[in-house]
Amino acid sequence: MIVHRDYRDSGNSIIKIFDDRIEFFNPGRLYDNLTIEELLSGNYSSRTRNRVVARAFKEAGIIERYGSGIARIKNECKAHGVIKPLFEEFVHGFRVTLFKKKLNGVVNGVVINEVDSLYNFINNHPNQNASAISKALNVPLRTIQRRLKQLKDEARIEFIGSPKTGGYYVKK
Repeated sequence: MIVHRDYRDSGNSIIKIFDDRIEFFNPGRLYDNLTIEELLSGNYSSRTRNRVVARAFKEAGIIERYGSGIARIKNECKAHGVIKPLFEEFVHGFRVTLFKKKLNGVVNGVVINEVDSLYNFINNHPNQNASAISKALNVPLRTIQRRLKQLKDEARIEFIGSPKTGGYYVKK
């Protein structure tokens, strides 16, 4: 928020914490006529309105690399299994909303249940270990391991074979 705000605007950067979400608001619209669609697609070149502030944050190790923030936010939400963040532009600013709600349940009218999806994947692709499943589904290994544990605890799947060459199967 410090790097991206428009310091020409006298408004405040605001963080609002609710039971179900956190909202981050900054004065200043997206920089350089960037649209939210371009931002979400990743199809843009990164530019900053506060170069000196950005450089100081980069040298201090607070910023890993320029232009990676939105993708990192989206990836963290996905890794933690929460609803996608909401990015909104207003007349005088920009807001990012992070939600607490997990993807298990109904989101935008679509039923999403990651554990059942993993069960179906194992049923269609037997003899895969956790690492291979993680790569195939593009889901963090720790997340896959948690879901596998739940399926094992529910006695819906089993691991057959040695730790190096074995894999998961649906119990018949």
